[in-house]
Amino acid sequence: MRMQAILSLLSSTPYVQNYFNITHNVLNHLGSISPYHRARHHDASEIDSDLPIDCTVDQVMLMHRHGSRGPIGEHRYIERLEAELTDELEFLRTGYNSSLTPHNLTILGRKELFDHGVEFALKYPHLITDIILSSDSNRVVESAHWFALGFFGLDPGVRIVTVNDTDDPVSWITPAPGPACPKFDYSFGRQATLTWSKHYLPVITDRLNILLPGVGFTEDDIHGALFACAYDLAAYGTSPWCGVFQPDELANFEYERDILMDASCAYTLPDNMAPLVGTVFVNKLIERFTNSKGDSRSLYLEFGHDVTILLALSALGVAKDDPPLSPDELRPGRKFRTSELTPFAANMVWEKFTCTSSYDGPQIRLILNDATLPLTICGQGMDPTLGTCSLDTFVNANDYSTSIRFRDKTWNATCGV
Repeated sequence: MRMQAILSLLSSTPYVQNYFNITHNVLNHLGSISPYHRARHHDASEIDSDLPIDCTVDQVMLMHRHGSRGPIGEHRYIERLEAELTDELEFLRTGYNSSLTPHNLTILGRKELFDHGVEFALKYPHLITDIILSSDSNRVVESAHWFALGFFGLDPGVRIVTVNDTDDPVSWITPAPGPACPKFDYSFGRQATLTWSKHYLPVITDRLNILLPGVGFTEDDIHGALFACAYDLAAYGTSPWCGVFQPDELANFEYERDILMDASCAYTLPDNMAPLVGTVFVNKLIERFTNSKGDSRSLYLEFGHDVTILLALSALGVAKDDPPLSPDELRPGRKFRTSELTPFAANMVWEKFTCTSSYDGPQIRLILNDATLPLTICGQGMDPTLGTCSLDTFVNANDYSTSIRFRDKTWNATCGV
């Protein structure tokens, strides 16, 4: 079949033959649509992942992204590879069929959540709850169900409720976009990606058209093939398109995904909007870990989106680049890398722990995707060995978050309420 022959030709080049021998696996670096993997956080290689033996985790707050899903807006690019190309690419109709279902969890997405539920139960067998909170998105609710099956088994007493079932004035899981912050707009991110794509997509398009004269790839075709690589991986664990691209080309695609999310819901969103909206999560975390309302539980299992996690991280000021990321220049050494922060099935685990002798008073640790993310917001109060700090230090360091209340003067001015 001609499609297989072309992909075979493209995949026979030397850079692809060594593709899977690269320690820095490029297929784990497709931005926020990367397959789940243990993170390698910036400046965290020396952090010890094990707490001292005299320490016990007393309380945990989990915020879990949904598992691998099908494409959303990107599906229009992938469909071009199947049905909307020129006659010269007619072979793609029978040679490549993505069969991807937009929005829905994939089979691998279900497995990711089930596996994480099992692993979580093994890691925290002493912590219990009978309720799970989820965003109202179908793929997130389904993710919560698969996690619950792994964590609880067939326990009929477990309840899964959504943010629509709560009476909170604003949800820390879905604070934006929406009526809580009308000015919050993903279009800032889309504009950044349009700018960056003009820098890197034409180069790939020219290379492939030289390699395969007469095929006539367009830049939209190349974009679709990059998305097909990522979403095929999310659905099947493999894709014929991934081997078509050089590692540096996939690195450019990863950067596109990073500046998209940075400008949509993190540090380059205008008017400090992301850190402001992220204070909702930070304040909820502090409320629970300090038991300020007297009703805290030992375990919170909650499910949301990559946006949920990135907003919280923005409020904490972690993984922040100085100078900010630019859509006109690749920043290879950047801290803000969504492949590590929010791949599919990302999980942000907050631990409160106490020790008999190693530390005085309750301590706090952040584990993001199975790797400790140092709490640099604590400054000199952060333990350089564990990346942790005392709960008191953490609360004091987050004076910006604790100074913000939903629909106070600062909130309303920033969000246009």
